[in-house]
Amino acid sequence: MHHDEMIGKIQALARLPDRGSTERATQAVLRTLGERLPAGLAGHVAAQLPPELAACLRRPAESAVAEGRDTGSGERFDLIAFAGRIADRAGTDEDAALREAAAVLEVLDAALAPELMDKIAAALPVDIGALLPVGRTTGDLG
Repeated sequence: MHHDEMIGKIQALARLPDRGSTERATQAVLRTLGERLPAGLAGHVAAQLPPELAACLRRPAESAVAEGRDTGSGERFDLIAFAGRIADRAGTDEDAALREAAAVLEVLDAALAPELMDKIAAALPVDIGALLPVGRTTGDLG
């Protein structure tokens, strides 16, 4: 799926007013998702996205390497922290951040290989995994 198509779908699903706010929200969600996922998985996801969006997923792993932190597992945080990080980055409130995250994850579900989405679902804790489209299960309890 191309960048413009993804942004258009996210804008419609999240009911965002313009492209700029949709870009900010999408980048905030992908960067936060990149922090939560193991670096290898985030890299596989990034490889299937347009370059403009892939960079958001890769940035957390690149920062971790530069700082000498472990990249084998994602940071451990829950839905409240997930929403807070997205809201801070997108300049919105936490309710809007959750709506935007659900929209981004729904578009990712359509854009990525199904087995890759299964791996994302398995890597997320149950509370964040609840944002995934119906039918996806989550496996990480931490």
